[in-house]
Amino acid sequence: MPSYNLKKRVGMVLSLSVLSCVSLVLQAKTLTIVDQFGKPLEHAVVELLQSTVQQQPVTKTPAIMDQVQKRFAPKLLTIVKGQQVSFPNSDDIRHHVYSFSPAKPFELKLYAGTPKAPITFEQPGVVVLGCNIHDSMVGYIYIAQSSAHFVSDAQGRVTLPDTATSYLLWHPEQANEIIERTEHDWPAGSHSNSKVEIKLTKPAARNTFGEMFKEHHGN
Repeated sequence: MPSYNLKKRVGMVLSLSVLSCVSLVLQAKTLTIVDQFGKPLEHAVVELLQSTVQQQPVTKTPAIMDQVQKRFAPKLLTIVKGQQVSFPNSDDIRHHVYSFSPAKPFELKLYAGTPKAPITFEQPGVVVLGCNIHDSMVGYIYIAQSSAHFVSDAQGRVTLPDTATSYLLWHPEQANEIIERTEHDWPAGSHSNSKVEIKLTKPAARNTFGEMFKEHHGN
C-alpha cells in the first residue's frame, strides 16, 4: 500500500506539472516582427514595459562579446542594466574596441587576449560597437531595463506572457536612428497573436561603423 500511495502521489504531481505547462502555453502571446515587405525579421529585440514577469537578479558572471575573424561574436548581445560584459579578442591580431553611444561611451585601446576588467553597462539603451582598426567590424549591445526582453527567431516570432500590454521594439538594421527604441501597444481585440512592422534601411547604408553614424550625425 505505501508503494501504491507513493506512485499515486507522483502521478498527481506529474499531472499537475503537465497542466501547468499547458496553462502557460495557452496564456502566451505570439508577436511576429516583419520588415516593410512582409519578410520575417530575426534579431529584433522586444522589451516589455510595466511587466508583471518576475525579475531575475543581475548575474555576476559577465556576458561575452568576443572578436572572431574580424567580427563581433555575437553581432547582437542582449543584457540587463547593471550587467558586465567582457571583450575577449580571439583573433591573432589586435583590435581597438570603442563606442560613443550615449548609453555607454567607452574605449578598449589596441589589445590582444582578454582585457583585465569587464565593462559595466549601467544605463538602458543601445550601444553600437566599432573597431578603430577594422572599420567593417560593427556589433550591438542592447541593454534592457529588466529581464523581460526577448529576441525574435528566424520566423520573426517572439513568445510573450499573456500580461504583455506595451513594449519597446528595436532592430539593428532599422531605418530609424540606430539607438532609437519605438514604443508599441498590444492592439485591442488581438488576444494571442499580433504582427508589427519595422522599416529597414537599405542594406548598404551601414556597412561600416563610420557610415552608420554619418547618416544620423552628419559627420
